[in-house]
Amino acid sequence: MRIAILGNSGSGKSLLGGWLADRSAAPRLDLDTMAWEPNSGPVFRPEDAAIADVRAFCASNASWIVEGCYANLVRAALPFAPTLLLLDPGEARCMANCRSRAWEPHKYESKAAQDERLAFLLTWVREYYVRDGEMSRSGHVATYEAHAGPKHLLTRMPVLEPADAALLAWLN
Repeated sequence: MRIAILGNSGSGKSLLGGWLADRSAAPRLDLDTMAWEPNSGPVFRPEDAAIADVRAFCASNASWIVEGCYANLVRAALPFAPTLLLLDPGEARCMANCRSRAWEPHKYESKAAQDERLAFLLTWVREYYVRDGEMSRSGHVATYEAHAGPKHLLTRMPVLEPADAALLAWLN
């Protein structure tokens, strides 16, 4: 199983990726860990280094899950023949998910620190639909449309319990 998940912040990428990883034992790569310098605040890593690390992860694992909002980093995984999932549940669902998200200790030192960034995150989510670039809806759709391999556009989160039949099929 090789799956690449792309979508807006709050679209459910981490939830779905974690669910798939838990049931398959496939390693999961959160692309935030590739895109940003560790412990540096909001500083991007050099793009070529991040792409090289994504390719190395994909090459070194027989099965895997890659998930994030960075079309350029997802494209680095596409030569390894994954199923591409584009999560596009709409702005209202993404906003609600961001407001209710659990603490992400791999990104923030505390839940309070995460909550301090919520207003910025909600603005970021809204702008997804009008901005351009690798972290925009237009960039994600272009990546999805260009992928010649298996792909699915999901406008709602698959039912996890009991699991949708399509979801179970991705585990194989």
